[in-house]
Amino acid sequence: MWSCAVRLLRLRHRRHCGFLSAGANFKATYRSTSEFTKTHHEGLYPGHIPTTVLQKGLLAISSGVAALQDPYRHDMVAVLGETTGHLALVKLRDGMRNDPEGYAILTERPRIRLSTLDLNRMSSMPDGSFGREYIRFLDDNHVTPDSRADVKFVDDEELAYVMQRYREVHDFLHTLLGMPTNMLGEVAVKWFEAANTGLPMCALGAVLGPLRLKPSHLQTLFKSLGPWALQNGRKARCILNVFYERRWEQSIEDLREELDIEPPPVIVITSHKSTHY
Repeated sequence: MWSCAVRLLRLRHRRHCGFLSAGANFKATYRSTSEFTKTHHEGLYPGHIPTTVLQKGLLAISSGVAALQDPYRHDMVAVLGETTGHLALVKLRDGMRNDPEGYAILTERPRIRLSTLDLNRMSSMPDGSFGREYIRFLDDNHVTPDSRADVKFVDDEELAYVMQRYREVHDFLHTLLGMPTNMLGEVAVKWFEAANTGLPMCALGAVLGPLRLKPSHLQTLFKSLGPWALQNGRKARCILNVFYERRWEQSIEDLREELDIEPPPVIVITSHKSTHY
């Protein structure tokens, strides 16, 4: 099913590119701090693949099945999020517009990449600062911010950025919540994200993720980590309304208190196997 969907989208993408190269009036205004653009064709941005409602449904089903069979297929998890999250993205975007810090993020369009981070400066910050703890998270879990896929199937430029921002702050949440990137840590973060963002992909991950856990981890999840993640996700400030790049020197304890996030009730040990979705 997935291969059929991919072939259909590739054909549609070639036709779309052919239309543009044939002389369509296609002018873009680029933001200096972002790869996203606004064009005369509403919703288009670099890498965008237009899809119909039917195609989105096919992609959602096929990617959902693939992600369930193999939770390490980060590309399938990404497609599932893009094809099912429209209403939640609209709500998140509206919330960002009505929040001073969220509005600044929408205006400046920052991206979280190795090319935009001063890793040396962050590494030299004091222990306990958000920047230093984020670097420690990357080192301990052997992950990089450049691993996040670009959005392709969201048919609105601003909503596409909201989805991209959600993906790129995911590791900041791991840092704030004190969760590693093993399956238990990822499921706990998904429970938090589902309660905080309302994204269907997060809710699905929260429901299906426990199926992959060991009995001992299930007990930890349902007795302590799960209730903590849901409670904190509901009461915490929206994770997209925080300009994390301006908080590197802030202590992680102060940032948690500001966002109304309690420290985790148990310590989850980092493992070498990383799901990171």
